[in-house]
Amino acid sequence: MTSSDCLVRSTDSPQKPPPFPVLPIPTSRQLEWQSDFMALFLHFGPNTFTDSEWGDGRADPSVFHPTRLDAAQWVGVAKQAGFSRVILTAKHHDGFCLWPSEYTDYSVRSSPWRGGRGDVVAELSNAARDAGIGLGLYLSPWDRHEPSYGRTVEYNEFFMGQMTELLTRYGEIKEVWLDGAKGEGEKDMDYYFESWFSLIRQLQPRAVIFSDAGPDTRWIGNEAGVAGSTCWSTFNRSSAKIGGTDPRYSRSGDPVGHDWVPAECDVSIRPGWFWHASQVPKSARTLLDIYYKSVGRNCLLLLNVPPNSSGLISEEDVQVLQEFNELRRSIFDENLAKGALLSASSTRGGMMNNSHFSAENVLKEGIYSYWAPEENWSDWTLYLRFQEKVKFNVLQVQEPIQLGQRVIEFHLETLNDGGEWRQVINGTTVGYQRLLQFPMLETQELRFVIDKSRADPLISYLGLYVDTFSILTETSTSTSQTHGSWML
Repeated sequence: MTSSDCLVRSTDSPQKPPPFPVLPIPTSRQLEWQSDFMALFLHFGPNTFTDSEWGDGRADPSVFHPTRLDAAQWVGVAKQAGFSRVILTAKHHDGFCLWPSEYTDYSVRSSPWRGGRGDVVAELSNAARDAGIGLGLYLSPWDRHEPSYGRTVEYNEFFMGQMTELLTRYGEIKEVWLDGAKGEGEKDMDYYFESWFSLIRQLQPRAVIFSDAGPDTRWIGNEAGVAGSTCWSTFNRSSAKIGGTDPRYSRSGDPVGHDWVPAECDVSIRPGWFWHASQVPKSARTLLDIYYKSVGRNCLLLLNVPPNSSGLISEEDVQVLQEFNELRRSIFDENLAKGALLSASSTRGGMMNNSHFSAENVLKEGIYSYWAPEENWSDWTLYLRFQEKVKFNVLQVQEPIQLGQRVIEFHLETLNDGGEWRQVINGTTVGYQRLLQFPMLETQELRFVIDKSRADPLISYLGLYVDTFSILTETSTSTSQTHGSWML
């Protein structure tokens, strides 16, 4: 055999197959939901006109009379601000329906709006479809108006009837949002959640179902839009109860959970969920901070932007959303890591003939290409070398979650002028996306090190950015911090 024969044989050797998934893994609908990463919540109804948050179900339907309602404006605001879906409170706790339900007269049909012939859900559905935006619907289990509430069988049948209307009249529904809230002292009754879930699966198989306990997405456990600094998409649904899950469990997830139930972080742009004339929106910088602590912690951000009593999203809210979008673009449009020479401690199947898993994959956007280290390798490191020093203060990391969530702990090191490697930032979970902020660093060489993983780690994207807008609180230079803090 000649040396040329050996060369041909070595270069023609088959590539190693992809690594096995680490269970649990997301469904296709969960992957689509996660990739949207932000949704706009629309709280709208009689509360908008009565200056209320939790209506008691006794407000006269005549109070609902928006004179300029424009669902296309709602959707346009969402799209221009970078949101991929909108979720409407089709029925809140007061029981008032924003569609002409056949099961109650407490709806838009009994209001003067559009002469009693209006349908907010239909108008939003049409606007969302025209704009290419996904539509989700919130249907409150707690109904303070419906007389059958408290009679378990009768009310569950009523609720499923309304659910059927919503899921068969308005085209594709991307998400069904089931709120676990119920006031103290209210009638006690059982909700037939499993029957509801089965109905949703039958009528809208592509829709994700949100509740405190999934089955597809879970509540983060607070209304501040903030996830735990450690946040697993893995979860045990058997350990959760709708309306009664420990918020600490919801916030962090479960590293040994048997179910894939990623978290959704809900927060309002204003102090209340419904529009109130006396309230003002949060600043764009506050929303940016929430973004880092939700989207940047492996969650979807559900930002409530309530239409006002005229039926439009208020101009001051629109302005804040535009500024928020501009901030994100100015930070994340340029990935400085793309200017680096990348290498890895190892590559699955060998570095020479397995470009399918090479380090360069971490600069390709999306989660379907990734760096994979060699099997059973003890060193999991990515090296970045620049032609000259670069400054950055934000790190972005993503995992190919279609193969499971793996990374447990990681850190970042920089090479100082004395030729010494120094650990400057560490973190825990990654998941679909992790964003970490820290004081500005300047270096020509750095390495991203995975310290602990559920199996061989996989990294689909690595980004370095400059954020000149956020203000970070300095930490002690002598104290090592954990869970996504820095060490200087």
